Amino acid sequence: MADTDLKSPSVKEPENIHDLTGFVQTLLTQMQDKFQNMSDQIITRIDEMSNRIDELEKNIGDLMTQAGVDEPEK
Repeated sequence: MADTDLKSPSVKEPENIHDLTGFVQTLLTQMQDKFQNMSDQIITRIDEMSNRIDELEKNIGDLMTQAGVDEPEK
């Protein structure tokens, strides 16, 4: 099997230092974009979970009040 058989047809192999530099910069930009996207998704999920926990605490407090149970001191 020839070495060229293993290469993706959509990826151009760098032929000189300028091509290599551009390739690396593009790769780093793509990685940074993916990392930023994943970070944004994680932050969104943490915010959603925080909102759910706040709502749960409120509901538990309301239930305790309706049941006549005093809230424990913090």
